[in-house]
Amino acid sequence: MPCPIRIVLVETSHPGNIGAVARALRNMELEQLVLVRPKLFPHPEASARASSAEDLLAGARVEDDLARALQGCGLVLATTSRERDQYFRVIDVRAGARRAVAEAAHAPVAIMFGSERAGLTNEELRYAHALLRIPANPAYASLNIAMAVQIVAYEILRARLELEQDGQAPAPPGTARSNAGAEARSAPLATPSELDRMYQHLATVLEEIDFRDRTQSGGHLMKRIRRLLQRAEPDANEVNILRGILTAVQQRRRRAGQDS
Repeated sequence: MPCPIRIVLVETSHPGNIGAVARALRNMELEQLVLVRPKLFPHPEASARASSAEDLLAGARVEDDLARALQGCGLVLATTSRERDQYFRVIDVRAGARRAVAEAAHAPVAIMFGSERAGLTNEELRYAHALLRIPANPAYASLNIAMAVQIVAYEILRARLELEQDGQAPAPPGTARSNAGAEARSAPLATPSELDRMYQHLATVLEEIDFRDRTQSGGHLMKRIRRLLQRAEPDANEVNILRGILTAVQQRRRRAGQDS
C-alpha cells in the first residue's frame, strides 16, 4: 500500500540532488515527491541520478507556492541543521519518523527539506508543527540534501516495518485508530490552509481590539502566537472552535458599537 508521506523539496538548486532523492525514496518505498520552485527541472542529470526511479521522478509534482505543495496535509515536519530560536519544537529524526507514520493513518504527512545553500527560511518553517534533527558532528552538521532525505526515508521505513512486525500495519488515511503511541483522533490535524485562515482571522480580531505587540522589539506577536498553536497541533474541529470564538468576539463588538 502506498505510504501517504510527502517529501517536499524547496528551491533545490542542483538537479542531480533531485534525482538522488527520487532514488532514495524508491529504495525506502516512498512515492510522493513535490518540488517547490526547483532551479533546474526537468534535467538530464536528475534523470541520470534517479537510477531506476525515473517514473517516480517523472511523477514528481512541481509547485510555485509552498502552501499548495502542503495542501491537504495534516502533520508537517521540517528538517534543519541550524539552531533555531526556542519557540520551535525539535524532535529526533527517529521519533519524528514514527510520528509521521502514525499520523499518516489519518491524513497525508509532509516533510520539508530546504535549499542546499540556506535550508528552510523562517517564513517557510511557519507551516511546520516541529523540526526534525538528524544527529551529526556538531562541528559539521550540514548534510547533503539527498543524504538527509535518505536518512529520513530510512527511519520512516523502519517505523513502518516495526508496526508490521507488531501486527499493526499502517492504515490508510482516514482510519481512526492509534499507531506507534500516537493518541487516537476524532478528527485529522488541521491542514495548512485551514490554519492560515485561522491565523488571518486572529490577526484581524487582534487589530480590531487593538491588541498589539508592545514588547521592545515589536512586530513578532503573530509569529509567536503561530508557533504556540503549531506546537499545540490543533485538529480541524479545534480550529473551527477557535474561529467560532473569534467570530463571537467580533459580533459582540459590533453589538456594543451599535448600543453605544
